[in-house]
Amino acid sequence: MIIIKSSVLEIKNLNASFTTANGVTKILDGIDLTIYEGELLGLVGESGCGKSVTSLSIMGLLKQNAQIDEGEILFEKKDLTKIKEKEMRKLRGNEIAMIFQEPMTSLNPVFTIGEQLNEPLRQHSKLSKKDRRKKIIEVLNLVGIPRAEKIIDEYPHQLSGGMRQRVMISLAILCQPKLLIADEPTTALDVTIQAQILELLKEIRSKTNMAILLITHDFGVVAEMCDRVVVMYTGQVVEIADVKTLFNDPKHPYTKGLLESLPSSKNRKQKLSSISGNVPTPDNLPVGCTFAPRCSMTHEKCLKERPPLIHVGEQICRCWLYQNAEEGDLNYG
Repeated sequence: MIIIKSSVLEIKNLNASFTTANGVTKILDGIDLTIYEGELLGLVGESGCGKSVTSLSIMGLLKQNAQIDEGEILFEKKDLTKIKEKEMRKLRGNEIAMIFQEPMTSLNPVFTIGEQLNEPLRQHSKLSKKDRRKKIIEVLNLVGIPRAEKIIDEYPHQLSGGMRQRVMISLAILCQPKLLIADEPTTALDVTIQAQILELLKEIRSKTNMAILLITHDFGVVAEMCDRVVVMYTGQVVEIADVKTLFNDPKHPYTKGLLESLPSSKNRKQKLSSISGNVPTPDNLPVGCTFAPRCSMTHEKCLKERPPLIHVGEQICRCWLYQNAEEGDLNYG
């Protein structure tokens, strides 16, 4: 029996840029990815590769100097790049929600936890004030916050970093969205709290069948959490694979370099490997493959032409090494 997965979100050829005093700089270059119902998809890459810009594009929260130049963001077949802000507000926090990186700056310090969690319910539900408070306490309990009946009336500064992050998660799942975007949800938390937050996300996914886009640079988190992985470099998708395949048989030289740089218990005394060179700035990208200056397998074509995404078995890779692979009809999912 073949199980057909239903896509929650499809991004097709997404291009975005920033306008600065020095001109227009492209930040996203033809992003293609799909998130399926109940899937936990990892989006990984170095700082500045475009992960957060991708998530903010989905949420319709790009800054004023940023714009989407081309492409589609299809949420249940509806193109989010073409709908008005009023309609986007109905989706945001209701059907698509986001956990931001830093809970202390994301929560408003002058409002209680209850007041901040009350707002999305007031906007998106018809519950009475009494029922909204009851619902908030239920969700706070769900995310493992003790004495929720008291904390609902406290302020963010009265909570620890781990508790504030749990509040952010409860805020995101309050209206039971179909897609949850978690942008570095364990940043600045100690290791024990990180493990608890990640386990909580797993539990939420299993109980609700919610699709989760997990943005991270930590391959340990990816290995523990994700079903599939999208690797980004300089605003482009360079590899897509299921998590086991990515770790066992990475195709793109950049992915290989990232995985080889991870510490291993087998080689404790050996010097850690690293990728040579530096990530090019968005306003000064190489003409051909953007990874070519740092790649040990570069040949002439790499320096002249940007490679497309090529289907290599069950993986997708942006590299001329696989130009003779049987491409067929590329499926960016």
